[in-house]
Amino acid sequence: MALDLFARVALFPLLAGQAIWTRKKALNLPEPDGPRRAQVGQGPVLRILIAGDSSAAGVGVATQDQALSGQLAAALSREYQVHWHLIAKTGATTQDTLDRLARQDPAPRPFDIAIVALGVNDVTKLVPLRRWLVRQAALVDLLETRFGARLIYLSGLPPVRYFPLLPQPLRWVLGRRAERFDVHIRRLASADMRTRYIPLSFEMDAALMAPDGFHPGPDVYAKWAEIVAGHIRADWPPDQT
Repeated sequence: MALDLFARVALFPLLAGQAIWTRKKALNLPEPDGPRRAQVGQGPVLRILIAGDSSAAGVGVATQDQALSGQLAAALSREYQVHWHLIAKTGATTQDTLDRLARQDPAPRPFDIAIVALGVNDVTKLVPLRRWLVRQAALVDLLETRFGARLIYLSGLPPVRYFPLLPQPLRWVLGRRAERFDVHIRRLASADMRTRYIPLSFEMDAALMAPDGFHPGPDVYAKWAEIVAGHIRADWPPDQT
């Protein structure tokens, strides 16, 4: 942590310039087409809420069928009648998502599972780690009390150090910060019986990413959905004891 702080201070002028240059250079990919809520499959009903940032929204693919929401629903549709609802926005931080969810009308029926994908924008916008963790804990409480979620999956931070859009040393500095956030969200999840941690430690090869070099491509979303589906199959229904 001391090394990260020293690097940010010593390299601040360079990092600030690179951040501005990156924002100007980055492709502005749209959120994918398709419904943000749907029902698919046969079997016991499973209600899933997906909340978060551009990765939850599916930026990097053309349609929701290719994004996390569609691929996860398809993967689970063999065992469940999946009712899913997506509430996500490009650029969202944890606080933005808290505010957005607080404005939502309560669901007519409680969700069984909530899946959260947040953190990268908190990292890039330099939200302090402790503040981020407080907001993540508040989000977990909101998902349980307002939306009825019985299991809440917190996605880890992706390996930002491999994002081809980011130049060095900005990539290294943000990558180190993302790794620290990831360690702490894992600890937060392990300390709360309502939550599970989903690692995003799989390979982020540039060829598998979206054209902007920052968001997942279809194969990455498919792998992510496969990992989440595997956890849900293992965890649902939760132990009542």
